[in-house]
Amino acid sequence: MIHAFLTAIKGLSLTLKHLFAASHTREGLDIRSEDYFSGQQGVTTIQYPHQELPIPEVARYQLDVEMDDCIVCDLCAKACPVDCISIESIKATGTIGKTSDGSTKRLYAAKFDIDMAKCMYCGLCTVVCPTECITMTNQYDRSMPDLKGMLYQFADMTDEEVAEKRKELAEFQAGKQEGKQPL
Repeated sequence: MIHAFLTAIKGLSLTLKHLFAASHTREGLDIRSEDYFSGQQGVTTIQYPHQELPIPEVARYQLDVEMDDCIVCDLCAKACPVDCISIESIKATGTIGKTSDGSTKRLYAAKFDIDMAKCMYCGLCTVVCPTECITMTNQYDRSMPDLKGMLYQFADMTDEEVAEKRKELAEFQAGKQEGKQPL
């Protein structure tokens, strides 16, 4: 009986020690400083979203695609181990334009979707991109009440434009086939 009472007093004294030590915070310290974890006193909880931890430069969070630089090569979708990137391309009848690094664009992006609910933030898609148009941003708080909100659509073509480009390609290929057929 006395042993149980002494154990309860010991636990309560530890709790009270932490309660009184919590009267000051470590708010001014930067988490990147070497002595941040050496201090054992004070509150270490941050008041999110009013306070945020600093984000490292090499952090991997939200994916973003610069569609003006995308050549729709599909390498990012092939490299993705969880298949969270879905791309549908339409071949152009000629060159569309150039990217910022000088690559020639020959495909239209009918669909370029990234399902961030599936993404495991490995960064493999950013490594294989030849034009470096897919990057990871420093935005990490993308809470959604519905998983459908985690599907990001980057293609800017409307359904009518997609149908028109497919029709143009079909007509172009039919014209090429007519020219190849012997008389």
